[in-house]
Amino acid sequence: MCTGNSCRSQIAEGWLRHLSGGKVEASSAGTAPAGVNPTAVEVMREVGIDLSGHRSQHVSEFAGVRFDAVITVCDHARESCPVWPEAGEMLHWSLDDPAGREMEEFRRVRDEIGSRLREYVASLP
Repeated sequence: MCTGNSCRSQIAEGWLRHLSGGKVEASSAGTAPAGVNPTAVEVMREVGIDLSGHRSQHVSEFAGVRFDAVITVCDHARESCPVWPEAGEMLHWSLDDPAGREMEEFRRVRDEIGSRLREYVASLP
């Protein structure tokens, strides 16, 4: 989850689906959805992950859904995140927002999210 559900959370959803080989059902949402950033789609395409069918979703679309884990990827979303009492675990990763920046910043954030999620997936039972 992030604020706009346009870059970081979309990238995380794509990575998690890919890295888990379908073992994890991943969704992403934002507190103020802004549409999927085309540069996020482009940098994920570079690593063989297709985000072209993704759409920005508001956190309210997931009200009442039980998640094993909820990961916030920006400080603002963490602060305004709805309470997920049914979540197995709450994780927070403070990641830079690449929106409006150069392609290299998108790639750096993409790779950081991928690295964190590789470790996360490896820790799953």
